[in-house]
Amino acid sequence: MLTVIGCGNLNRCDDAVGVIIAQKLQESFEDKNLSNVKIYDCGTAGMEVMFQARGSKKLIIVDACSTDSEPGTIYKVPGNELEELPEPSYSLHDFRWDHALAAGRKIFKEEFPNDVTVYLIEAENLGLGLEISVSLKDSVQQVIDGIKQEIDHYIN
Repeated sequence: MLTVIGCGNLNRCDDAVGVIIAQKLQESFEDKNLSNVKIYDCGTAGMEVMFQARGSKKLIIVDACSTDSEPGTIYKVPGNELEELPEPSYSLHDFRWDHALAAGRKIFKEEFPNDVTVYLIEAENLGLGLEISVSLKDSVQQVIDGIKQEIDHYIN
């Protein structure tokens, strides 16, 4: 099974890109019966990422990033380069998708995907708001197109 997970916060402008991409992919494939492809909007819930990824052969995560690069820059990174165990905490808000990758691998072992790709899109504005920046629109479409190709390759 291929699982695509969009992460982010719809109320924080460009932080929403992962969620928006997941929603657009869900719309694109809603009429197709893809039993071996799952697409989720996990928002900011790292714990949900961990559980939705369980049982997948391949996992794709999409999120915004802030690295002081040009807004709209796309990074395609192997998941093992980004996974990180969380610091001890009593708050689930501190458990992010990068923690979910490391914890899922540790907890679920062979049930957790080894083939993980993370698409990150450089944000311009992470402030409160409901619209993504114009400078990210082309990048969003490029990532959608890239993931559609991966889905098509996976199902054929």
